[in-house]
Amino acid sequence: MAEAWGFFVLGLVLLALGGDSIVKGASGLAQKLGASPFVAGLLLVAFGTSLPELFVNAYAVVHGQAELALGNAIGSNVANLGLTLGLAAMAAPLLAHMRVLSPLQVLLAVATFALIVFSLDGAVGRIEGIVLLLGFVAMLAFLLARARGESAQVQQGVEAFAATRTVLWLNVLRFVIAAAFLYYGAKFVVQAAPQIGTAWGWSPLLVGLLPVAIGTALPEAAAAIAAARRGQGDMVLGHVLGSSLFNLLVIVGGMAALSPAPIQLPDLCVRYALPASMAFCLTLYPMLRGDLQIKRYEGGILLGAFVLWVAFAVYLIGSAQDVMPIR
Repeated sequence: MAEAWGFFVLGLVLLALGGDSIVKGASGLAQKLGASPFVAGLLLVAFGTSLPELFVNAYAVVHGQAELALGNAIGSNVANLGLTLGLAAMAAPLLAHMRVLSPLQVLLAVATFALIVFSLDGAVGRIEGIVLLLGFVAMLAFLLARARGESAQVQQGVEAFAATRTVLWLNVLRFVIAAAFLYYGAKFVVQAAPQIGTAWGWSPLLVGLLPVAIGTALPEAAAAIAAARRGQGDMVLGHVLGSSLFNLLVIVGGMAALSPAPIQLPDLCVRYALPASMAFCLTLYPMLRGDLQIKRYEGGILLGAFVLWVAFAVYLIGSAQDVMPIR
């Protein structure tokens, strides 16, 4: 058990290091190939933090741990909205200036609702997965088109986030290092997590939903706290909303689109995890409406709700009959 925890923690560290390296490499290469610093930074703000989770889920699916991947994708959204935003707002109030954040919040609610509807029969099929992927393409086009109207202050902040050296060999090296870190990080996490789950009597789905999702969210939470203290509320909210959309539209959608058979969504996901994600998303609306700010006490509300969700998942729906697929 101690060895499994050791590899699990090591995997998380490698994922964090690899994620940081690949974000810098992607920014440098994109600008080297002609992308503006603002466009490069915008895409990194929205989706850069999802790459470690993408590697974890891809490794899990390839090695027959689809339930763990599914649990991680959905559980990461709850962790993003409750844990990451809650801790960041408690560190410093999150003030939003970026106009595109409001429609991204609406799109996240729509994507979550769509996945709930798709999964009412207990599965998500290939056509539904393709719909989710097309939704991501449409959302990406909307994001790039709408972002052109951002204020000079917002654009400067995004460009500063993307600032890095654009030397070709350096960024290729960053990619090589990131690929190694992300591969072995994903390998260690996916191999160790089921051992931890077995010792606790948890299913692979529940392991992905809680320990893996929380573990992969912790580096993001640390970065979000640092960004909040620097007054970069747009960066924090952009990371959380973009990463959550990526998890639903690309990771779950991709799993369904590429799977030869519909992917089964257990009762735990359909009745509890997805509605919990929707509840967190809707909670953000009154918080950001008006003053476009998540205050410290509101961060405390998000964090407290996340703790209650974890307790609920562990003590009330952790039994075997609650993780069986819906018939």
